[in-house]
Amino acid sequence: MAWDLDTLAKLGEFVGGSFVVVTLIYLAYQVRQNTQSLRSENYARVLERMSTLQSRLAADPDVNRVIAVGADDPAKLSPSDRMRLGWALYELFGAAEFMHHMNRNRALPAEVWERWDASLAWWLSHVGIRRWWEAKPAPMSTSFEAHVEDVLARPLIDPGRERKWRRFVAGESPNDPAP
Repeated sequence: MAWDLDTLAKLGEFVGGSFVVVTLIYLAYQVRQNTQSLRSENYARVLERMSTLQSRLAADPDVNRVIAVGADDPAKLSPSDRMRLGWALYELFGAAEFMHHMNRNRALPAEVWERWDASLAWWLSHVGIRRWWEAKPAPMSTSFEAHVEDVLARPLIDPGRERKWRRFVAGESPNDPAP
């Protein structure tokens, strides 16, 4: 079987085109794998950030006191403690802002964002936290500021859950009937 130059050229184009298609498929697969890896890394970073803050609250009684008192009535704190409260809240809301942006970019599982969004609403249900939000000297991103304002415009927390929490903190059983 004799091949002329035209047939060989067409065969070469076909083989070259096939390699290009295979390369593009492989590249798309690699991009997808990289995107999933970046999402997992960002998710791990934000959880580590929140875990660090929560660990500080659990391990440091003074920080815990500042947050607990300041969340309900910052006027009961010294000016220095109100500054500490502000720094802790910037860290908390900064982590929430990062998660908000990850959620908008679909880099965070929706159910994870729902959990942290509910936590954000719980924090904002405290009058001291709302006062801090209104008084903070530096803004956060425009979209996160708008999101927080949307959260503030809706019911923040179920009153029944709030009562159970208060009973738990008081050392009572959350499910016992109120006295």
